[in-house]
Amino acid sequence: MAKLQLSLACGDYEIMRALADGTVQPDGIELTVLTKDRARILQTSRRRECDLAEFNITRYFSDSESDPDLIALPVFPHRRFRLAFIFVNTAAGITSPRDLIGRKIVIRGERPAAVIWLRGILNEHFGVPYDQVTIVDPLGHLGEPPAGGASVGPEGWQSRSEQLLLDGEVDALLSPGVPSSFLNGDPRIGRLFPDYNDRDVAYFNETKIFPIMHAVTISRSLIERAPWAPINLLRAFSEAKAIAYSRAVNPRTAPLGFFQKAWEDQQAILGPDPWVYGMNEANRHNLETILRYSAEQGLVTTALTLDDLFVNLDEAKLSRFAGH
Repeated sequence: MAKLQLSLACGDYEIMRALADGTVQPDGIELTVLTKDRARILQTSRRRECDLAEFNITRYFSDSESDPDLIALPVFPHRRFRLAFIFVNTAAGITSPRDLIGRKIVIRGERPAAVIWLRGILNEHFGVPYDQVTIVDPLGHLGEPPAGGASVGPEGWQSRSEQLLLDGEVDALLSPGVPSSFLNGDPRIGRLFPDYNDRDVAYFNETKIFPIMHAVTISRSLIERAPWAPINLLRAFSEAKAIAYSRAVNPRTAPLGFFQKAWEDQQAILGPDPWVYGMNEANRHNLETILRYSAEQGLVTTALTLDDLFVNLDEAKLSRFAGH
């Protein structure tokens, strides 16, 4: 019987390497993995070009409201703690989160999940209410402001987010990555949390959330044609991830001078499988939190549930691929 031919667009992640190089193949499926041109991987159009695609989790939530064929596997190729990505103008006198109240905060990027997480975390954990800051959204992609909440900045500002901060036109920046001006040592930009690592650890200890940024989308119509495919895909994703963990244990694989300490710290804090797949209790809590933040920030308008958004798969079938 011929194998099912499928394609996957995703980032060039270590946890996907065994799938990309063919070391792991899903049972009954010949999977072609596309990792080039990352800028397009996260675009809506790429989901039409490929059978499976890595996609921004908050963008997926909002797009699923208008696309009934869209659903996701509980596979999360990208996670990241976020408190390192709040930047301030060093002349603005902002030394604590609540100093952001009454200020202008610009966002960087096109509806990045990082921004949705950061706004939610600032509101819920640091006492910075949504309606007491002005969110400047140069690209106009955040949707309607929350009830009684922040305004959206003028469209003419376009993608000048970083420069707006440096020029003092806004007071803070929420960014999915580290701005080049910060990396280059520009004295006008600094982190809100210089001790972000300690704060991220404290956040995880309090919430048990390692923020999910992306999921892998698939179509309901494909599942109808091959109902056996999702569990075989999930097994393969999990097997590839387990191989990545085994490879990563060797400090020769990463150009990090203090690799052993970083690896041991991660194991002690996050456990043996930080990138765990499936809908276990921890992932369900993680996803319910970002879904709630998306609703609070006006990105989703219907009462979506995780059961609406993710393929229902048997967790027990994944147990032999747990991290180690």
